[in-house]
Amino acid sequence: MSTLALAARDSSTMIRRQLKRLLRYPSMTIQLVATPVILLLVFVYVFGGTLGAGLGGGRDTYIDYVVPGILLMAVATAATGTAVMVATDMTEGIIARFRTMRIWRPAVLTGHVVGAVIQQLLGMAVLIGVALAMGFGPNATAIEWLAAAALLTLFVVAITWLSVALGMKAQTPESASNAPMPLILLPFLGSGFVPTDSMPTALRWFAEYQPFTPIMETLRGLLLGTPIGNSAATATAWCAAIAALSYLWAKNTFNKA
Repeated sequence: MSTLALAARDSSTMIRRQLKRLLRYPSMTIQLVATPVILLLVFVYVFGGTLGAGLGGGRDTYIDYVVPGILLMAVATAATGTAVMVATDMTEGIIARFRTMRIWRPAVLTGHVVGAVIQQLLGMAVLIGVALAMGFGPNATAIEWLAAAALLTLFVVAITWLSVALGMKAQTPESASNAPMPLILLPFLGSGFVPTDSMPTALRWFAEYQPFTPIMETLRGLLLGTPIGNSAATATAWCAAIAALSYLWAKNTFNKA
């Protein structure tokens, strides 16, 4: 069997393994879907009237503004589950068992990444459906929807590789659950929930130059027609850099383990 055929066979096996694990433990998937939905409900129905007034509108204005931030928070929340699964594999001996078998080594990481990406994209589809039912009103064309989906997929891949790397560096699954926590804060410390120009100077500088802000601004521009400027190029560059560096970190750590 050629190397390419072996890689494809083993990768598909590991992807099926990961998807079966997700089906076997549905509580984690339900939690990862439910958490951003609950946050969306809270921010729109509890804070939306006041925060929307600050944007020159009301609750309907605020739901349009906040959805991109909640989408990115959903990805950051799901990173915790991915890191825990990777850390579990690394600490419970299954990796040692795989190494005694004739398996294409990167297939183990491929299974984690592809399985997590599928899970997160399905979760974001549910979140967007709930947002639309609540009054989210994008005016995007089909091409703009595809561009937004491509950007979200690139972001999911980048954060998933980062969470895989963090999971492999963790000593225990419990410590792995804490490693991605700073990612959840970045939408709050960016333009996810309020415009950056409403922040104090030092915080505004951080918010404008951290990676989540250009991604959220690009999503708003694609879905709602707001100005994008150079945010699209910056967002793509951030996602590509995070994905590449995290992939190299994860691969290097896996080869040394």
